[in-house]
This record gives sequence, structure tokens and C-alpha cells, in this order.
Amino acid sequence: MTAPIHVAVTGAAGQIGYATLFRLASGEIFGQHRPVVLHLIEVPPVMAALDGIHMELDDCAFPNLAGVIKHDSDHMEDGFRDCNFILLVGSIPRKLGMERADLIRINGPIFTSTGKAIQASAAKDVRVVVVGNPCNTNCLIAMSHAPDVPRNQWFAMTRLDQNRASAQLAMKAGRPVGSVSNVAIWGNHSSTQYPDFVNAKIDGKPATEVISDKTWLKDDFIKSIQQRGAAVIKARGASSAASAANAALDTIKSIITPTAAGSCVSAAVCSNGSYGIESGLIVGLPLASDGRDWRVLSDFHVDDFSRSQIDNTVAELKQERDLVKDLLP
Repeated sequence: MTAPIHVAVTGAAGQIGYATLFRLASGEIFGQHRPVVLHLIEVPPVMAALDGIHMELDDCAFPNLAGVIKHDSDHMEDGFRDCNFILLVGSIPRKLGMERADLIRINGPIFTSTGKAIQASAAKDVRVVVVGNPCNTNCLIAMSHAPDVPRNQWFAMTRLDQNRASAQLAMKAGRPVGSVSNVAIWGNHSSTQYPDFVNAKIDGKPATEVISDKTWLKDDFIKSIQQRGAAVIKARGASSAASAANAALDTIKSIITPTAAGSCVSAAVCSNGSYGIESGLIVGLPLASDGRDWRVLSDFHVDDFSRSQIDNTVAELKQERDLVKDLLP
């Protein structure tokens, strides 16, 4: 029998966590041949809700689900033990009117202890996807407290932005979303991010040839992606949940599946200095995977407009890093 893959989800009873669990258990993500053991982690007051979720998972009778383990966040080291994938969803969500700096200071200490727990007990091949915002800086904090986990095994989620950008380009072009490819998200998962239309393709052609409205691309398109999270909060009174869960799972699939030729996947990773971006920052970059490891694509065209956008979002990441310097070893 194939050995099961162990997957931990923090904030498992929240809306994003709940939306991920059943797809993880179904065999959709790792394949029908791979059993999955789910490690569900929540804060102590919410632990009772995990019993109900466990019941629902049992009631689905997923053939791939090889076990469910529940732990409260006071015992994260036990919760992460031998895990191959960890989805760090649990964090204080952004609410209407909340400043980004507020999130950073509230959530930063959570990811200090999380990183230490990953260092102590996760499997050597663990890959960590940070979803809880501000995810780039939370990832940086957690990574810095798990020095034995290689830096190429850490990811912050910009896939939601990539999916949003692909959908907007498709609608503008009047084409199905599957026709859009090679959309990179540079920098921070924030209102400074740069959704790159310069290198994007629609039906294999440059997006800038298919969409002739350059003003829309440089203005409305970029702003719509940068502000999409706030627009969702305003519309539904809460942060994105189903779309965020979907993007988190897309991130995992993109890591373990070879990237199609002529395309890229988006995630924030530890910079190695590519494109003149300071090493060590967790920054959104255009990536490709061979199904085992990823690399930064080196052939993306960066014109003057793109450079100014990238520099702006990287500057914000540096500011966030400085804001949490007391939390970095």
C-alpha cells in the first residue's frame, strides 16, 4: 500500500479551512492512489467544532482518507508531527476598516510559534503554504523560526491573485478563462501587488495584442486585482473564503504537477536575488515546477512600467519586514 501523505491545516474549522478539507480528503489533490491523513488544528475554544467536521468527513466515506488527527493550537508541535504539507490558514482575518499594519502586529506572534513547531516536528520534506494574511510577512516570520527547513519549501499564497487576474483578462477579452496563461503576480499579496499583463498570454498570443485598451490594462485591471479582496469584504461582509481555499489547493497542485510549457504559476517564495529583488524576502515571482522542485522563470520581460510596479511592492515588503524585526531571530 502506498504510504499516506500527512497534511495539516490550521484554522481547520474556519471557512477557508472547511472548504479545503473535503477536497484534500477526496483524492483530487494528490491523486486517487495516495491515501491522506488530515491533521486538523484549531484554537482551543473552537475544538468542539472539529468533532462535527470529523463526523462529516467520515460521512463522506472518502476511500482516500486514511485518518483524521485533531489538535489544539497549544499543541501545534504534535499537530505538525511528520506532516508533508502544512496549510497555515489560521490567523486573525482582515475586517472592514482594518489597516494592514494591524494584521501584521496581531498575526506575527502566531507565526513565530508556528515556525518553531514546524522546525520541531514536521517531516523533512515538508512544504508549507501560508494563507493567513499578511501571508508574505507571516511566511517570513515562520520560516525564520524553522532554520532546518529548506527555504525552497516555503510558499505564501499569491495564487488567488493569479486566478483573479486570469479571470479579469478572460472577461475583458471575451474568452474562456482557460485561454489565459503566463500571468505572474509580483511582490506582496496586498494592494501594491503587480499583476503582470505584459507577459500574460491569451490563446497563446500576448495579452497586449488581444486587449488593445492599454489604459484599461495599466489602470482598471491592476487596481481591480489589487483591491479585489477589499471589494469582496465590502460585498459579503467577510474575507474571501471559497476562492481562497481553491487558490491554496491550486498552489499545492502547482507545486506537485509539472508546469505547462509557455506558462507560469504564481506563489511568493524566498527571493534568491532574481530580477534584482533583495534576497531573503518572501516575494511573488513567476515560477515553474517540474513536479518535484520549482524554479524562478528568468525570461520574463520587465519594461520600465513593470519595474516601477515591482519596485513599489518590494519596498512595501521591506517595510513590513522592518515592522516585525523584533519577531525575527
